[in-house]
Amino acid sequence: MMKKFNQLWALCLLMVSMLTFGILGTTVQAAEPFVYGTTAYGPSMLNVGTNPHDGYVGWSTIRYGVGETLFKFNDHMEPKPWLAEKFEHIDDKTVEITVKEGVTFSNGKEVTGEAVKACLDHLMEVHERAAADLQITNIEADGQVVTITTDAAPALINNLSDPYGCIIDMEAGGLEDNKVIGTGPYLVDDFSDTEMNLTANKDYWADPKPTVEKVKVLSITDGDTLTMALQNGEIQLAQGMPYASYPLFEGNDAFKMDSTSTSRVYQIAFNFETEALKDHRVREAIAYAVDKHSFADVLLEGNGAPTQTPFPESYNLYTSDFPIHEFNLEKAQELLKEAGWTEKNKDGILEKDGKPLKLRYLTYGARQELPLLAEMVQGSLQEIGIDLEVTVTDDYKKVLEEGKFDLFSNAIVTAPTGDSQYYLMTHLGDSDYNEGHYHNKDVEKLLKELTTTVKRDDRVALTDKILKQMDEDIPYIYTAHLKMTLIMDKNVEGVHAHPTDYYEITSELSWKQ
Repeated sequence: MMKKFNQLWALCLLMVSMLTFGILGTTVQAAEPFVYGTTAYGPSMLNVGTNPHDGYVGWSTIRYGVGETLFKFNDHMEPKPWLAEKFEHIDDKTVEITVKEGVTFSNGKEVTGEAVKACLDHLMEVHERAAADLQITNIEADGQVVTITTDAAPALINNLSDPYGCIIDMEAGGLEDNKVIGTGPYLVDDFSDTEMNLTANKDYWADPKPTVEKVKVLSITDGDTLTMALQNGEIQLAQGMPYASYPLFEGNDAFKMDSTSTSRVYQIAFNFETEALKDHRVREAIAYAVDKHSFADVLLEGNGAPTQTPFPESYNLYTSDFPIHEFNLEKAQELLKEAGWTEKNKDGILEKDGKPLKLRYLTYGARQELPLLAEMVQGSLQEIGIDLEVTVTDDYKKVLEEGKFDLFSNAIVTAPTGDSQYYLMTHLGDSDYNEGHYHNKDVEKLLKELTTTVKRDDRVALTDKILKQMDEDIPYIYTAHLKMTLIMDKNVEGVHAHPTDYYEITSELSWKQ
């Protein structure tokens, strides 16, 4: 009797083992979760949770495989159908989009034209940036066909590829809890400010199906901690690694690296409400005091390219040549003298009418290079007689709202939709992202024309004109475009660095433990 019991017990253990390792059929990978350590998730990035209708949260929705958009960018930043089957411009204000048959939300519900309409209707109601980009005046649904009337038809398909365009099940709710139902290969179990836990969507509508059962996304903003976590096997994939750590992984057979150029630019915005900065000569002097080549070659350790514009040349969004403002402290001093800053106080700071040239520089620390840039600029301005007070805080948004800054430095993706309109409209027009309150009537006319221009060559020509005016007015200093690199365990497959850094955790992810 005992022998039969032992045989039965052994058989049960064998069955459990076979189920665990997938021998009895195609199952998702069990055991330990796949862990992704990144600097790009957290409150300072405004992307905690998965509700794409909330600010920039859509970046997490799409990055971590919870949601998908109607169109997806290829590696050349061209939008291609994803949840959509096709689209057609009916006239200059009407676009007809056909949704693929067989697409389902992660709760099993079919994605119909009506579901897409409900999602986009709500997006337009609550998301200020999306409403400004899409400019939709009407949406009609008939079966799988969605007909959109918009005042921004030329850029509609590109803009629908933005993370806020993730299609979610409005009937499922979850908006208030920031935990929505999308169409992606992963579902959210739970999340906090520093962590997101995901489970594979076993009924994912597309192929391949996800094979990694559990994924944990960790916000690791300290570079040394991120480095050690990958070295020690605590994480399997890292984004935002300090450049000083790259040699530890380059040529190391235990790891792999995948890189691509991006439109993420390190920029410095001038506050046009600051009296001293209203003088073009002061802004130009500061521009000459920023050593872009040293920033790209030394502080970014060659992982960036100096620039004079918000867009990389490789994106072909403009045609003119924009020479970089070279580092020239002598020229900067001449400009300040012309602007009337001729006297110096006992501390060597320039004065005008008895007032010292003291400016407040604001940035944040989530991107490790930003405080380094601030320190470099502070040193250069000190040499030409400008006292620069630097504030590094993750609560920078509050400081911006209060207007308690003169220069604001951040790192931003300028062409997330493969088009110039998004950045130019938000940073030069009437928008919260125009932090420095720059306005130029000629630029605003060109922006309006850009929103109604369909042909790409004409859009490039308009972008060129706008950039020429910006180069003259200097509302921003553009320092360098960043190269994005993912570093991973050698056993990780299906992870690819993309110019937009949207598509990171996908159904193609695999990992041999």
